[in-house]
Amino acid sequence: MKNCCTSTSSTAEAGMRTSDQQRIVLISPYDLGRQPFALAEPAALFRSADFEVECLDLSQQKLTGDILEPASVVFLYLSMLTATRIAVEAMPRIQQMAPRARIAVFGWYAPVNENFLRQLGADAVFGGESETDMLRYAESISAADDHPARQQKVVTLKRIDFMVPDRHSLPALEKYSQLIFPDGHRRIMGFTETTRGCKHLCRHCPVVPVYNGRFYAIPVDIVLADIRQQLAQGAQHISFGDPDFLNGPLHAKRVIETMHEEFPSLTYDAVIKIEHLIKYPDFLPFLRDTGCILVTTAVESVDDTILEYLEKGHSAAEFEQVVSLMKQHDIALAPTFIPFTPWTTVSNYIDLLNKIAELKLIISVNPVQLSLRLLIPSGSRILELPKEETCVTDFNPASLGYTWVHKDPDVDALQVNIRNWTEQAESEGLSRLDIFNGIRRIALKAAGRNDKDVTEDQCGEPVPTHSESWYCCAEPPEQQLSSF
Repeated sequence: MKNCCTSTSSTAEAGMRTSDQQRIVLISPYDLGRQPFALAEPAALFRSADFEVECLDLSQQKLTGDILEPASVVFLYLSMLTATRIAVEAMPRIQQMAPRARIAVFGWYAPVNENFLRQLGADAVFGGESETDMLRYAESISAADDHPARQQKVVTLKRIDFMVPDRHSLPALEKYSQLIFPDGHRRIMGFTETTRGCKHLCRHCPVVPVYNGRFYAIPVDIVLADIRQQLAQGAQHISFGDPDFLNGPLHAKRVIETMHEEFPSLTYDAVIKIEHLIKYPDFLPFLRDTGCILVTTAVESVDDTILEYLEKGHSAAEFEQVVSLMKQHDIALAPTFIPFTPWTTVSNYIDLLNKIAELKLIISVNPVQLSLRLLIPSGSRILELPKEETCVTDFNPASLGYTWVHKDPDVDALQVNIRNWTEQAESEGLSRLDIFNGIRRIALKAAGRNDKDVTEDQCGEPVPTHSESWYCCAEPPEQQLSSF
């Protein structure tokens, strides 16, 4: 039976197209160094509806007139701030290379930036479970040309019928981020999703303004078919990109059981909330025994007041509990942080560094994590808090977020100094311990302290890592903004 996320009748309802096959171009500006699922999935739908489809991943490919000039619609996938910033820079060139094409945007950052993106030339804006609406929009261009997305954003939270992603026109998996083991050997990574959206409402998360606490399970057979085709293309490890892998624990269990039965030696990693690692401790031996070797978790802070502001759903003590649980079950942990917020002090920043050392996580934390500053995009629930608590001023189109200036200028200065030092140290190839101590010295100096450096025995055991750093809300470097 043919898998499809729209029926023949729905296609007909959307309007008749011309007999000539129209070209759709799907563009991902950046997706954390992963082969983009969010292009492959709609590509399958458009091809099933007899469109010619081209996919471009700007992290690996250049914009070319050969691909763009015949396009009737160009869809830009905006999953994160970096992708959106790159898309903004790329749009004038896309308009030049595809003069007859309509430009549409989709993904988490599309609806919340609707007004700004329309000013730049976006004809339609989609969010949520949008693939069917995107298809109808493409069909409407040669029919009545009156799809609602042309006048207002279309955010759909109706369940769709998923198709097996069509990855054949994307760059080879070996060109993307790889899994690096402590001994230096690498595995080619595949990337897929088992759910979309998230049932949680963390104030700073870009998923929340679009999905508002809802998530959708992708059928097990679709997930497995996607994994199967990536293994055939050379994948040796699977990275699950769900905002939280245990949003639906029974669904996750079915996916992993089925995958492990068919591919018993296959390893994988996933993103899981501290809250869920605490709530489902019996899940940890299952993860370990089925090949899970790494869990990424967004800790954000070790200060309970900050965690409450962010509504993270866990405490600092629970983070420590999770560190112990993961060591007990021999699963590597990659914690991520947002150390600089309107509520950060120099003192609690030092507390964060000391806690990382105390828990022997220095080697597990990418140094860039220690320099990140809270981003507040349009639609963020941070904006629900009183301005005097968030220090928010105006929306800055250049950064696609609201500006905030800390009440204590020493904190803002510290963040800049940490960022500059980290970039310099990484470019010089310093070890994580040396970078960590450098960061800590800068923070201690800001506090008027001169504590001893931490020692190698506080680094912790080396863990597998992605060759592309996992963080979704940091400013893109200039090279990314002009590489296309």
